[in-house]
Amino acid sequence: MIPQEHENWIEAGRLLFAGPIEFERGVPSMEFLPDANVPEVAFAGRSNVGKSSLINALTGRSKLARASTEPGRTRELNFFRMGDRLRLVDLPGYGYAKAPKAEIGRWTALTRDYLRGRPTLKRVILLIDGRHGLKPDDKDVMDALDKAAVTYQLVLTKADKVKPTEIAATADATRKAVATRPAAHPEIIATSSETGLGIELLRAEIAALA
Repeated sequence: MIPQEHENWIEAGRLLFAGPIEFERGVPSMEFLPDANVPEVAFAGRSNVGKSSLINALTGRSKLARASTEPGRTRELNFFRMGDRLRLVDLPGYGYAKAPKAEIGRWTALTRDYLRGRPTLKRVILLIDGRHGLKPDDKDVMDALDKAAVTYQLVLTKADKVKPTEIAATADATRKAVATRPAAHPEIIATSSETGLGIELLRAEIAALA
């Protein structure tokens, strides 16, 4: 039997994401940030890890965030408003991207400044490709978030692309890798934007921050 507390937690996530959600603005530099008046949850990860697809799966809206097979498509901070409860923030990917070095440097600096100085940022959802596990770039980002004391939670994407035993092993290895990191949330969630695996759990985690 599922505990009532767990059911309530899951239902809170469902209700939040069933409510109004709309694209608010794309931010090319810090002066264009929206007012810091609601909690924010940001999505970070390597280029092509599946950030936009996961945001679409969470919100149940297939075209809310623009997904692309081209690494480096997201080049601004994209803000999505959920009524007066919360904002989701789609950050530019890091690692390999099809863009000039100067452009990559610009959006990397913008992301860093946002993560270090946003008072309403409650958590960073750090996406890790479930087929490959943690990469050096991911560890560099975790080092930076630990140093800035920004809470982050690791979420495995594309879990449907590997066997259940393999994604379970990757989740276990990831959990051990972050166990001693000061800003890391201990819960690792394996997700699939295709099958819906882990989506209701992640919705519930985010709703708890609203």
